[in-house]
Amino acid sequence: MARRIAVVGSNMTDLVTSIIRMPAPGETLEAPAFAMGFGGKGANQAVAAARLGADVMMVTKVGDDVFGQSTIDNLKSNGIDISHVGTVVGQSSGVAPIFVDESGENSILIIKGANNDLKPADIDAAAEDLKTCDLILMQLEVPLETVYYTAAFADKHGIETILNPAPAAPELDPTKLEKVTFVVPNETELALLTGMPTGTDEQIERAAHSLIAKGIRTVIVTLGSRGARLITADASTMIEPLKVRPKDTTGAGDAFIGSFARFYVETKELEPSLKKAALYAADSITRPGTQKSYATSEEFAAFTASLKA
Repeated sequence: MARRIAVVGSNMTDLVTSIIRMPAPGETLEAPAFAMGFGGKGANQAVAAARLGADVMMVTKVGDDVFGQSTIDNLKSNGIDISHVGTVVGQSSGVAPIFVDESGENSILIIKGANNDLKPADIDAAAEDLKTCDLILMQLEVPLETVYYTAAFADKHGIETILNPAPAAPELDPTKLEKVTFVVPNETELALLTGMPTGTDEQIERAAHSLIAKGIRTVIVTLGSRGARLITADASTMIEPLKVRPKDTTGAGDAFIGSFARFYVETKELEPSLKKAALYAADSITRPGTQKSYATSEEFAAFTASLKA
């Protein structure tokens, strides 16, 4: 039986524009293509884990607009438990305009919409189902009070947690996250979280150790095309990337975190799970789009088999 993962977080509708370059102020440019898709850091991570066979439930909020029901339908179609997906009357759903250039690099804006209405009371409402979970995933596209409350709830009930502190929030209080099992920032987010420089590997390690000194067990710093670094009180390990030709890097970090959650809850093996997650994220950027680029268990098995051929 698959171990259970909860995602307490955001959903978005991605509005993806392919560009040659960003226009200058006051300039109008023609763009080659436009597409809509499903996103949001919480939903992305939930879908990655679910497509890999995890039993996933999501606690989130949508608006009562055209995007809300389609978001719910999408989560359901990916096998995610939607029992605690609520609709906020009179509020827009979250949307994310995304601009992807010819190299596959992306620039993203987010409008949180109904995601701002996810409150601690929603955690209380989902409490009995959350207690059945082996791991809870959190991000920062919902109110910080809800993140703090969820972290405290998980600690009280002995549930392991992953916090992806993104998008970076200057007002985030690290002292309220001392019992989080895994914190997974990128270099920029780590710098903001600690107030320390992260321009070199040595600086990254010092900043990560400042979080470990405050009670966080493990810090996993994502480094984009350079892979990731796993840092604990006793060791620092580089998780090497797989070099691929990217078509679209949107959602790669979420693919990494969601797949890591799925691999980790099954085995409780940290480094092997991160290595597999790095492969999963690399595979995702070889296809356009966000959630639609995430491989199923069968597709990922075929991809890893191809690497050995």
